[in-house]
Amino acid sequence: MKTSLHTPAKLALFLLCLCAPGAFAAIDEHSEFEATLYAPYRAPDPGKGEARTFTLAFDYPNARQAQVVDWQLELISPRGVVVRRWQDSTPLAEQPVTVTVPWSGLDAGKLAAGVYGVRLRATSRDALAKAPAPDVHEQLWQIEIGPPQAPVLPPFAPLPSGRIGQPGVAPAAGALPFIVYLGNLHSQTNHSDGGAELSDCKGAQEPLTAKYGPDAAFGYARKHGLDILVASEHNHMYDGSDGTKADTDPAVPRALYRKGLDTAAGFNAAHSDFLAVYGMEWGVINKGGHVNIFNGTQLLGWEKNAKGELLADVATPRSDYAALYTLMRERGWVGQFNHPSTSGQFSVNGTALGYTADGDEAMALCEVVNSTAFSKNDKEGETRRSNFETACNKILEAGFHVAFSTNQDNHCANWGTAYTNRTGILIPNGAALSQASFVDALKARRVFATMDKGSQLVLTANGRMMGERFTNTGPLNVVAHFASTAGKQVASVAIMEGVPGRGGVVTQMSDQATVNFTPSAGAHFYYAKVTQADGNILWSAPVWVTQEVEEK
Repeated sequence: MKTSLHTPAKLALFLLCLCAPGAFAAIDEHSEFEATLYAPYRAPDPGKGEARTFTLAFDYPNARQAQVVDWQLELISPRGVVVRRWQDSTPLAEQPVTVTVPWSGLDAGKLAAGVYGVRLRATSRDALAKAPAPDVHEQLWQIEIGPPQAPVLPPFAPLPSGRIGQPGVAPAAGALPFIVYLGNLHSQTNHSDGGAELSDCKGAQEPLTAKYGPDAAFGYARKHGLDILVASEHNHMYDGSDGTKADTDPAVPRALYRKGLDTAAGFNAAHSDFLAVYGMEWGVINKGGHVNIFNGTQLLGWEKNAKGELLADVATPRSDYAALYTLMRERGWVGQFNHPSTSGQFSVNGTALGYTADGDEAMALCEVVNSTAFSKNDKEGETRRSNFETACNKILEAGFHVAFSTNQDNHCANWGTAYTNRTGILIPNGAALSQASFVDALKARRVFATMDKGSQLVLTANGRMMGERFTNTGPLNVVAHFASTAGKQVASVAIMEGVPGRGGVVTQMSDQATVNFTPSAGAHFYYAKVTQADGNILWSAPVWVTQEVEEK
């Protein structure tokens, strides 16, 4: 196993550096442990069996002390049984650490063919502490063992997409009446802690100091083929700090937010084939959680200067998510749970991921996958990616009606080009791409998440579109419609089922793309998850079905 920092001398050197004044750049908002797992879906050389190498990446930007990462990697059978386990501890200091875990694959001959899970659990603790840290990060990806067993898929022609799908371009006969627009709905510029030149980008930037602002970000994204880019700036950095500047004139942050809105409006007026969205990422990570607000017209905040003046347009108490949801619902604002954790975030009345009716109305999306926020890759080749499906499932089980999204959270000047992942937005054929049509699509949950920008996934149930909520009697026909403009093949399909408000576990109910069944009485949700032969995954939005007993 190779690590980029694995010697006592280097660890001691870093501990010494910590004592030097000015040795640490204070960007507390992103001072958090990060763990990602790259698991090749298929063996790179099938002629040599199932051998492959798993890559673990650990980072702790701006950690106050040198750290030790305690990690465990498990290979899990399709039935949920752990069949192989690796574990170790790895020093982590001022630079990211990569750990490679080679697997010979020799024991695969004893394993049944199928789709297996590879689960990473990792936690970071102070290098001088022996007790385990309470915050455990979990990543779960799939791999295929044995000969490929491609599922049967219903015929589905790709929907028109992006600029070739502008009003006036008719879909194929019999196709769904929508155009797919591909976006990155989570990124930063120099209006907060993003926007650094790739050659200078070392993570989060000191707020308001980097080179590029929203105008550059929108132009970059459009040039590189995106249809939508959201500049989602940290709401508490408009004073130019991660903390609070006591001498800030409250007119300054308010004016900067309005400037961002005006920049997006001006860009849209000049480019009808692209949607520039300027919003905010509300909240903090520590005892909080980040929420994207896509159509907020005023800056929200809790910080005040030395005179007690609010450094925002509207006061919103820090980490009070119930109050935030109520405000959003009152104003028709729509939001997204950003990189959610399974515990300790979005608390309401002491309950993590706590449900409220206002929150259910306001929150439309949950990020299921992010390419790493500090990636400098601009060739769509980033291998460090985070999976939040477990947390999103908990949010669905809590009762929220959310669709899946996948974004890049770019802090460097590579908006949308770190990887091939996109959020697909379905807008009715004939409707212009605009802020209004975008928000309408989010509110309808007509969204899918894809790690492959050339692939689409749409779920229907008895002909009803994903995102819909309806009452059903009798049989239910659930169909996962997959299409690839690049000829990608599907390795596996999973139809997932859960119960809103139950607070339980989402489970796989079928491995077929078309399922006919009669649900039990009560409320359910269903979504499709498709894994391509190259390992890239797509998630449809759910449908929510209340099954009533048919009268005899």
